[in-house]
Amino acid sequence: MLDTLRSYILENEFKINILIGKVDIVNYIEIDHFDDTKVIVRHSKGIVEIKGENLSISKMLSDELLIIGNIKVVEFV
Repeated sequence: MLDTLRSYILENEFKINILIGKVDIVNYIEIDHFDDTKVIVRHSKGIVEIKGENLSISKMLSDELLIIGNIKVVEFV
């Protein structure tokens, strides 16, 4: 039980949640590009590109990123 709890708390797997008007990215490595039409984020297995209009970063932590705006495309490169 303790090992399961520890692995849940210390989760380091890349995850992305796509919602209406939001993209939540967990355990990213770095932001390669950011402007109001495109965000490129590097993660352990590649790159994800978020394209749209009026994009902004509403939350930025060392391990989590929340992008909001009119999201049109989320592409894994």
